[in-house]
Amino acid sequence: MASLPGGTHGLCPEALSPEQLEQLRGYKIHIRITNEKYLRTHKEVELLVSGFFREIFLQRPDNIQEFAADYFTDPRLPNKIHMQLIKEKKAA
Repeated sequence: MASLPGGTHGLCPEALSPEQLEQLRGYKIHIRITNEKYLRTHKEVELLVSGFFREIFLQRPDNIQEFAADYFTDPRLPNKIHMQLIKEKKAA
């Protein structure tokens, strides 16, 4: 285990005061809410993830990491997502 400044090793829950633990808990809740709001207002994230999983299930690649790298670096991907957003707006 790596030694931290002050001679402590690893994570130690007792290292935080009750007030600091409460602040940390509040910060975690705030971050989760912020993330949820972002995901709900940015449909393109849902389209990226669902499209990625759809392609994995259809193509069943042997190397998922390589497939993911190719999928997310495809220069046509932004245009595909943009076209899907337009299509969904027209359908709504």
